[in-house]
Amino acid sequence: MRALRQLSLGFAVAGGGVACVVAAMTVTSIVMRALLSRPIAGDVELTQLGIALSISLCLPWAQLHGANIIVDFFTQTLAERTNRRLDALGALLLAAMCALLSWRTSVGAIAVREAGETSMILDLPMWWVYASLAPGLALSALIALVQAWRCWRGGALIES
Repeated sequence: MRALRQLSLGFAVAGGGVACVVAAMTVTSIVMRALLSRPIAGDVELTQLGIALSISLCLPWAQLHGANIIVDFFTQTLAERTNRRLDALGALLLAAMCALLSWRTSVGAIAVREAGETSMILDLPMWWVYASLAPGLALSALIALVQAWRCWRGGALIES
C-alpha cells in the first residue's frame, strides 16, 4: 500500500500543479482582456482540459483517504462487520467504474487519434486529453480494489 500511497501523492501534487497553472492562466487572460482587450487565445479550452486532468490526477489521493461523500444515515445502526462489507462492496463498485472509465478513455484516445480530432480554437490533438485521464482513473481503480479487499477481510477502508 505504501507504493500506492506514494504514487497517488505524486499524482495529486501534479494535479494540484495543473490546477495552479490553470488558475494563473485564467487570471492572466482576464487581466489581458480587461487591459488590452486581448485574452489568451483558447483560454476556455485550456481551462477545460487542465481541470479535467487535475481532477483525474487527484482522484486516487481522494479515494485513498476516503474523501468521497458517504451517506451513512441508514447504516449507522448496523453491525460493524456489516458496515465493512458494505464499504467493501462500495469500493469494489468504484473500482469497477474507474477501471471501465480508464479503459474507455484509453480506447477513446486511440479512436480520436486515428480520426485526427483537434480542439476547436488551438487545434490541439484531442487524444492527448483522453490519454491523460486514463492513468488517474486506473490508479483510483487499483486503490479502490485494494480497499475493497481489505474491508472484506475485516480491515478498515482507510489506513490509519
